[in-house]
Amino acid sequence: MKSHPQIIDRVLEGIRSSETICVVGHVRPDGDCVGSQLGLTLALLNEGKKAVCWNEDRIPQKYRFLDPDGVIQKPKRGQEFDCVIATDAASFERLGGVGKCIAQRRLLINIDHHESNTRFGDLNWVSAREPSTGELIYRLLKIARWPITRPIADCLFTAISTDTGSFQYPSTRPGTFHASAELVTRGANLAKICDEVYQSYPLSRARLLRHVYSHFKLTHDNQIAYFWLKQSDLTRVGAESNDTEGLIDHIRAVEPVVVACVFEEMTPELTRISLRSKNARVNVNEIAALFGGGGHPAAAGARIAGTPLATQRKVVAAIKRAINAAS
Repeated sequence: MKSHPQIIDRVLEGIRSSETICVVGHVRPDGDCVGSQLGLTLALLNEGKKAVCWNEDRIPQKYRFLDPDGVIQKPKRGQEFDCVIATDAASFERLGGVGKCIAQRRLLINIDHHESNTRFGDLNWVSAREPSTGELIYRLLKIARWPITRPIADCLFTAISTDTGSFQYPSTRPGTFHASAELVTRGANLAKICDEVYQSYPLSRARLLRHVYSHFKLTHDNQIAYFWLKQSDLTRVGAESNDTEGLIDHIRAVEPVVVACVFEEMTPELTRISLRSKNARVNVNEIAALFGGGGHPAAAGARIAGTPLATQRKVVAAIKRAINAAS
């Protein structure tokens, strides 16, 4: 096998010297977070480690098939761990309430692919060139020579597929296809994954889509598309906050649009924004950073305190400046 970064050896040394391990992920887990967390935890359990997997939020419905045994659990206070491994989290704050439950630890390992990662671990394996954390976990297991079972293959393939937009995003590299092909060879159930993740969703999701198409706005010569999701919108259609994942892609796909934005009401004075860019010269990670957030050049987000109208004005103005600067 070709040479690999020394940090991987240090991560494996930390894991191998640990008996009790907690694998954690970011709030509002997406496919990459769920797949990375769960795939790594299953591998650690197979290696005889006393491993638990924690996330503050419930797994979105479309990813629950990956965890039939309920391995991913709510965090618990008062437990001690030799090692905590954070996957797919750009900052410690992104772990949410889990952060308060992992204070009693000897070692914190941070494995992530976000450009905006704050290097919050004792060991930080952060590779922004990788399109998903799932691909990093795949490399870790390969270098460690740990078995990739069918359930692990399902998890990691889902992680890679979802964070590359089914291999459509420009971040997808040749190595991504090689890793995914091997995961299918190892037993990843492609038909099951595609059905659960991409071809099945609750009626509430369809109602949300109707809301999106009825209420999205265009501005700046149709180069900016945005819509609002209020708590009342979710209540009206019987949806959960997790059901909003991927809605932004529907307005991003509109042909003239350069940047898409979703404003999601968390509280009356706190808004979560999600940003997507279709132009390599418009880096939405930099836009999100203006508001204390981050992510990737083509996909980023932030949480902004203030009134909805003030938040919308500030964010749209920042997007306009970025587009104008790239013209």
